[in-house]
Amino acid sequence: MLNETQKAAPRISFVSLGCPKALVDSERIITRLRAEGYELTKSHDGADAVVVNTCGFLDSAKAESLEAIRAAMAENGKVIVTGCMGAEPDAIRAAHPGVFSITGPQAYDSVVAAVHEAAPPSHDPFISLVPDQGIKLTPRHYAYLKISEGCNNSCSFCIIPKLRGKLVSRPAGDVLREAEKLVKAGVKELLVISQDTSAYGLDIKYATSRFADRTVRAKFLDLSRDLASLGAWVRLHYVYPYPHVDEVVELMAESGRSGNLLPYLDIPFQHASPRVLANMRRPGNQEKTAERVRKWREICPDLAIRSTFIVGFPGETEADFELLLDWLGEARLERVGAFKYEPVAGARSNDLGLPEVPDEVKEHRYKRFMEKQQAISAAILRGKVGARLPVIVDEAFAGGGKGRTRADAPEIDGSVQIASRRPLRQGDIITVKIETSDAYDLQGIAV
Repeated sequence: MLNETQKAAPRISFVSLGCPKALVDSERIITRLRAEGYELTKSHDGADAVVVNTCGFLDSAKAESLEAIRAAMAENGKVIVTGCMGAEPDAIRAAHPGVFSITGPQAYDSVVAAVHEAAPPSHDPFISLVPDQGIKLTPRHYAYLKISEGCNNSCSFCIIPKLRGKLVSRPAGDVLREAEKLVKAGVKELLVISQDTSAYGLDIKYATSRFADRTVRAKFLDLSRDLASLGAWVRLHYVYPYPHVDEVVELMAESGRSGNLLPYLDIPFQHASPRVLANMRRPGNQEKTAERVRKWREICPDLAIRSTFIVGFPGETEADFELLLDWLGEARLERVGAFKYEPVAGARSNDLGLPEVPDEVKEHRYKRFMEKQQAISAAILRGKVGARLPVIVDEAFAGGGKGRTRADAPEIDGSVQIASRRPLRQGDIITVKIETSDAYDLQGIAV
């Protein structure tokens, strides 16, 4: 019960949309607010303010963001908008003129200042304490670790550099201290993210900093090695295939089947046709890329590669698409996703003067692409039947659980259905004998 001098902590409802990088932004804002004594609530109705962290990459994402703002406005009079779509305040104000405040991505101070204005904090040392690792929106056993902001690439379909700016790398010491706190708090898997992970450190000329009484360097290879030494699985996302990625693949091979640097690369190849890649302003020599994939597999046979592709990019012909299918069959990537191209306001792809691919053609190509990859995935997973694989448990229930192999990231890749006579716990890393498989998932028995 509150005494006469103690006010109830203001309550904030929070909506986080978009990619894992935006989720990390949400975690940082929430950590700041919790440190100042704010409480979180799942209900907009009755909250002192609502924060909506938006996505603005595609028109469909913008529509989702505007709908989230509308829903918040319907239940609450104080809605603070931030995130990528916050870089377009006029569009937000046109749809929802009554929003309390709008800030762009990574504007943590501005968001917190807006919350202060909407719902002044009531400091109390007992409710102001937060864990050292901060507040996380992921399950306790894994966490996203953002190592840089922004991007120096100029892909014609993307407006992320306009929204989030140029590459800004964090000092390696800061990254490692955050990772160390997460591991000490029980995190078993670190998911390394940024807009361009393998460009890490380029902007600060691979500067050194201090961590644990030693000097560490802001370089992709060094950071991968240092993170793997902390005792948790390390999974690398959004890795562009620059030449120095070869060194990291070698490090994965040295780490071995029981090492913490997982043999996993998330590489956004986007397409295979040199002509389409040139229009996308992406590296265009996919024959050379396919050769590098073969080289990586020779160095590290357990390597799993996930990627995303765009079908129906302006000017994509049937010959371009057939080339993509052929390349997919040659590369035989373990995990693949695809998107049907959507025009994005402000993207240079709108001004290339290329013919639009009709929606029905996009849909047909998307289905053909996914059918091709489904067959590849099914064949790869059949090859795992009979193997004993380390699996991290995401869910535990009577008689078993659900988890992921070292080749699978949470939410975007496949899973393992686990039968077990002994109780499992979320976050446990166990050995599972694989009994059966389907197009995307595995089933097995804990041993």
